[in-house]
Amino acid sequence: MASLIPGYEYDIFISYRQKDNKHDGWVTEFVDNLKGELESTFKEEISVYFDFNPHDGLLETHDVEASLKEKLRCLIFIPIISRTYCDPKSFAWEHEFKAFVEQASQDQFGLKVKLPNGNVANRVLPVRIHDLDNDDMKLCESVLNGVLRGVDFIYKEPGVDRPLTSDDDERKNLNKTKYRNQVNKVAHATKEIITAIKKYNQHNGEVPKEVVNSNPDKPKNLKVRIILASVIILVLIVLGYFFIPKLFKSSEPVEKSIAVLPFKLLSDEPDKQYLADGMMEAILLNLSKIKDLRVMPSTSVEQFRVTTKTTQQIGKELGVEYLLEGRFQKDGNNVRLIVKLIKASEESYAWADEYNRTWNDVFSVQSQIAQAIATKLKAIMTPEEKQLIEKTPTANLTAYDFYQQGREEHTKYWNNNSDKAALQKAEDFYHKSLKYDSTFAQAYSGLARVYWDIHSGKEKEYFSKKFMDSVLILCGKALSFDNKLSEPYTLRGKYYSEIGKPEQAIEEYDKAIKLNPNDWMAYYEKGEFYYSTDLVNWINYLQKAVSINRGQELPSLLGEIGWAYFCAGFPDKSKQYSLDKLKLDGDSLDYYDGLGGAEMLLENFNKSIEYGEKGYAIDSTDIGILGLLANTYEFLGQFKESLKYYKKWLERMKTTGGIAIANFQRLGYVYWQNGYKEEAEYYFNEQIKYCNKSIELKRSWGQKLYSYYDLAGVYAFRGEKDKAYKNFRIFNQMQKIPKWMSTYIKIDPLFNSIRNEPEFQKIAKDIEAKYQAEHERVRKWLEEQGTLNGN
Repeated sequence: MASLIPGYEYDIFISYRQKDNKHDGWVTEFVDNLKGELESTFKEEISVYFDFNPHDGLLETHDVEASLKEKLRCLIFIPIISRTYCDPKSFAWEHEFKAFVEQASQDQFGLKVKLPNGNVANRVLPVRIHDLDNDDMKLCESVLNGVLRGVDFIYKEPGVDRPLTSDDDERKNLNKTKYRNQVNKVAHATKEIITAIKKYNQHNGEVPKEVVNSNPDKPKNLKVRIILASVIILVLIVLGYFFIPKLFKSSEPVEKSIAVLPFKLLSDEPDKQYLADGMMEAILLNLSKIKDLRVMPSTSVEQFRVTTKTTQQIGKELGVEYLLEGRFQKDGNNVRLIVKLIKASEESYAWADEYNRTWNDVFSVQSQIAQAIATKLKAIMTPEEKQLIEKTPTANLTAYDFYQQGREEHTKYWNNNSDKAALQKAEDFYHKSLKYDSTFAQAYSGLARVYWDIHSGKEKEYFSKKFMDSVLILCGKALSFDNKLSEPYTLRGKYYSEIGKPEQAIEEYDKAIKLNPNDWMAYYEKGEFYYSTDLVNWINYLQKAVSINRGQELPSLLGEIGWAYFCAGFPDKSKQYSLDKLKLDGDSLDYYDGLGGAEMLLENFNKSIEYGEKGYAIDSTDIGILGLLANTYEFLGQFKESLKYYKKWLERMKTTGGIAIANFQRLGYVYWQNGYKEEAEYYFNEQIKYCNKSIELKRSWGQKLYSYYDLAGVYAFRGEKDKAYKNFRIFNQMQKIPKWMSTYIKIDPLFNSIRNEPEFQKIAKDIEAKYQAEHERVRKWLEEQGTLNGN
């Protein structure tokens, strides 16, 4: 049966060693199953070459049959990669594997083809039935000139490494793979490659290597032609000097960017995974200290711990040029680490090395690897950065071991905030670490972060001074032993943020960023400080955080940027970021809530209700959706409907343990309009208490902003004008006001009694002017960035 593409003998060529088939017929069974899967995958008949009695062993005088070369003219080559296949003396290796790679590299399609989804695939589709040792892996990849990627048929249990069979239970298989599913993956990968080849063939046809003009011009005046050519060349040189550099100048500088993927173990010892993770985390942290590199945090790469995605796909999703893979083993005091630096877009190795050291050299190895990578990426490393990378965190390896276990548990909590037990274990391990080294700065910093994580969500209304002081003291301890550690500065910035000291907070964040230019949290927290004060910096720092963090926090970061653009008066940009967030997290409730809120503030109340009802149809208990509907009906003057949703909102807030008090002035107003004066007064008084307490405790700038606004609204509605204007003036003095608040003031019914008074009008106009000035600043900044009409 001929190939689907004219000029090719077969669609698929199966290459294998007879040793891997003669005892249990594994290869024969695989080919039979693959043929069946291909029949249900393709409409056409797919031709497969499979020699039931392949050559095994190659003599120096052995001649390869010409017919085999013809059979190798196939679209896809599937080698059954085993421990015995990777043998340069074997027939399959030399005259099938290597021969196909050489032949395909020179034919019209090339060895690598571009898939319909934009990714690139190799026409060699390996089926691996054993884990390979490092030498065999290097041997395979030297032939492919790239990373060995394929479909694994490997069954693993402790001490077991054999081909996966159809009878195996995937629940016992450490790889969690099922035979039938793996066969299906091979069929689908085959379809993707053949579809790409067929598409190329239809669009391009045969490409002639040389075009010959049958009627060449006769030579005319040679001297004139030489002069003309010289003039043209001179003009091109001049144009090239002034114009071509601008023409080809990239709109963005080429970034040196990298992600360190979770390291794997070389041995079947899951209880040592924390050591591999600790090694990966330390190398990542060292790389993060280099300003000339953009490094993804560990939270961004955790999603690829177990994945079938190619390095090209991973690099594209993370937005990085390079990936680092690692395999780790610790046996007693001996350590073995294999690292591979991959150029993601090409799926090729840029560098690889193996380190066999003692555990006492662990910090030296971490430093050497980071510096070697920086050199390969041609990153500029300052003497100060080099000194930071080479600094030894602790002289006590037992303390370091406990710290790594603490970090491992802490990471589990960050990946799953409901895992409170992991957070408690992290705290215990950090304390154990400090028993062995009371000067270990990273352990103090880890403990400070635990206290922040444990307690920050517990207080319903006010922050606990006790735990806040603990965080500050522990950060101070950490910095007293190592003032070049970035994490304590970030935590101190959060501390000063919560107690309403923005200047000190920003100073701490700047220190953190200087020491770790890839600290996404410091960028994010610093950006939050500019909310309502400097919208350009707010958006700028949020976007910096997004450029670094592509992990589970990404959707919320995108939503935050969308909100920032709305506050700056760019609703179209805001909607685009909301849509990008929806694509990632699928949270349609949050999407409808955001769009509905935006429409409400644009005074498109019916559109706001429409989005609210769509969300309500999905989940009638969602707090955001209930609040949106209650608030919008309030502004429409439909107070019975509004009260219905406010009651549901309040009940839901109580059951979830949320802070319901922050919106009590709205609830009080709606109760009043429905004739419930006593209830209204209760909620007004509760709101006044809350706002005064917030101001007294010197909470964050944003919280104080809202508190002064809410007090002004309550007092205005009650007719206490002096108090209303006093708070309204302070609100107005708090620097810049975002668009949503300048709009909210215009439609907020709490101010109806004073809305037409000159002083109110003056303050409202002043606030609007501030917003317009800030909007214009953002517009000019976007124009300078070249992103005014795009993301």
